[in-house]
Amino acid sequence: MFRRTKSEESVTTVPAEAEEKAAGKGRPTPTRKEAEAAARARAKGVATSKQDARARRAEQSRRMREAMRTGDERYLPARDKGKVRRFIRDYIDSRLSMAEFLLPLLVVIMIAGAVGGQAGARLSTGLWIATIVLVGLDTVYLVFMLRRALKKRFPDESLSGATYYAILRAMQIRFLRQPKPQVKLGQRP
Repeated sequence: MFRRTKSEESVTTVPAEAEEKAAGKGRPTPTRKEAEAAARARAKGVATSKQDARARRAEQSRRMREAMRTGDERYLPARDKGKVRRFIRDYIDSRLSMAEFLLPLLVVIMIAGAVGGQAGARLSTGLWIATIVLVGLDTVYLVFMLRRALKKRFPDESLSGATYYAILRAMQIRFLRQPKPQVKLGQRP
């Protein structure tokens, strides 16, 4: 049942010359000294390419930092590129929003709650509720007005992610925003 058949036993023989050529590599084996020298040369080539890549990344990062400071569209990250995003940045930077005061107000609320005892706890609770309500109302108003302005100014553009981008920008403290604001408070975008 599991025996070899006659056809499997008869294997074609390969001439000795062809077998020798297939097995040989056609050159002598390098000495250890030659092999180590070749390995060092390959490693040096990799090291220089890594250094070149590191230099290119450093230059790109420098350009991006400069663009974040000056607003140069060519080198901005992908999330900040485009005329829609530029308009959103200018729109947010031209107005004063309650959301940018959220972080400083939360610090004041925490200190008032920790230091003031019973009266401080009541004050911090009231400030907390007022802050959340004011930030929420201001954000809803901001989104409503921004969407209206975007639809009016960019009717054919894709506005996906615009609202989220605007809210995140509005929540940042003005002097910490990146890219830096290019318009002043009250100035029309």
